[in-house]
Amino acid sequence: MSPATGTTTATTDPAVPGSTAGAAPGTMAEAAPEPRTTAGPTAPREAPHRVAPLTTAARTAARRLPGLLLRALTKVAAIAALLAVWEIAPRVGLVDRTFLPPFSEVARAWWELLADGQLTDNAEASLVRSFTGFGLAVAIGVPLGLLIGRYRLVADLLGPLLEVFRNTAALALLPVFVLLLGIGETSKISIVLYACTWPILLNTISAVRNVDPTLLKLARSMDLSALRLFQKVILPASVPTIFTGIRLAGASSILVLVAAEMVGAKEGLGYLINTSQYNFAIPRMYAGILTISVIGVAFNQLLVTVERRLSSWHVPAPN
Repeated sequence: MSPATGTTTATTDPAVPGSTAGAAPGTMAEAAPEPRTTAGPTAPREAPHRVAPLTTAARTAARRLPGLLLRALTKVAAIAALLAVWEIAPRVGLVDRTFLPPFSEVARAWWELLADGQLTDNAEASLVRSFTGFGLAVAIGVPLGLLIGRYRLVADLLGPLLEVFRNTAALALLPVFVLLLGIGETSKISIVLYACTWPILLNTISAVRNVDPTLLKLARSMDLSALRLFQKVILPASVPTIFTGIRLAGASSILVLVAAEMVGAKEGLGYLINTSQYNFAIPRMYAGILTISVIGVAFNQLLVTVERRLSSWHVPAPN
């Protein structure tokens, strides 16, 4: 309100948009119309794009796929080259095909043995003996190795016996096993048990003695009992080395058994190979040998798979 006239005067800032400065007295200046949006249907909002959880794994697999294919092709190429040499060498006269027939003849003999059931029956007999002796060796060798590797008193007590028997070849004791146990199943399983025990036992002892001392100190600081110490620290840390011995024992279980079956048996792959040699059925003899090789490779791959499952936490040292 002006003190002179008593009338009200509107004061506005000229810099402010929509002010009424400069308007005629008694009138109101029109404000600039504000932009208005026309009403209409609202466009749906797009959901945020999410990366599928398998994208990273798929990319990793795609990066590794060429390398895996190359490795697989390299292995297949090496085996194919060996079989090609085996097929060609007897046919062109590089070796006498009487003693080394072409691979195609061996494959034909293998199929005939499979068709008439001889291969299946003999392989089953060998596998039962081999796996029984191998399983007993694992059941005995691993616990005994843990005790010997952990407790000095047990090591001092059994050390001399270990040194004597570990240097005695299993096949050298085969006549002893036959004389004491006969030519039946017991002697064959026992010779496999003897041959498989040593690699498992020695590798288990080495694994326990080489456990990281820092892990043992940390476990003792947590007041773990002896049983929990074995379960949580010593046994997991020893798995890779123990499985090295188990894989060696798996190979020995088949090789030693075949030799034992050649001495005195009425069935088995060793018996098949031996009788084929005596009857001069050379293709059948090689068919039995190939069967042993395939079983050995498959058994080793099975053990490798089990080892990876049990030691998935283990990070290998960089090369």
